[in-house]
Amino acid sequence: MAGFYDIAVRSIDGLPDLLGGLRGKVVLAVNVASQCGLTPQYSGLEQLHRELREHDFSVVAFPCNQFGAQEPGSESDIVQFCQAKYDVSFPMSVKVDVNGADRHPVYGFLTAPATGIAGDITWNFEKFLIGRDGRVLKRYPPATKPQDSGLLQDISDAL
Repeated sequence: MAGFYDIAVRSIDGLPDLLGGLRGKVVLAVNVASQCGLTPQYSGLEQLHRELREHDFSVVAFPCNQFGAQEPGSESDIVQFCQAKYDVSFPMSVKVDVNGADRHPVYGFLTAPATGIAGDITWNFEKFLIGRDGRVLKRYPPATKPQDSGLLQDISDAL
């Protein structure tokens, strides 16, 4: 069975294999939006990414416009916003659907009973911790901040 790192996801800058380059790392996958009340989590996500990248950890973001139309811009708008406002350096995908008939395969995997943690995504900034082997380790609700002690402990355990 294919793992998380085997799923084809186009990066926001047009590269065809966003996840393949992360193979062997511990990853925090997050669906994001630029105009959400939770958008300030970008700061904490970037801090986490920078602090732990030397330990083969990465945040990876999946922009999504399915919740309150809070990610209405183009990919270039998203990149410009994230770099100007939050100095984001972690990898990002093109905009994807995380629920419904057009759900991207990566979210099909993350939310599948057999491979992920079942259930639709509830809102922007829902998080999934992925192990080095590509398996889903844990799921966190949108309000869980990147510096939450439980999340940090889970990441530490996975590293």
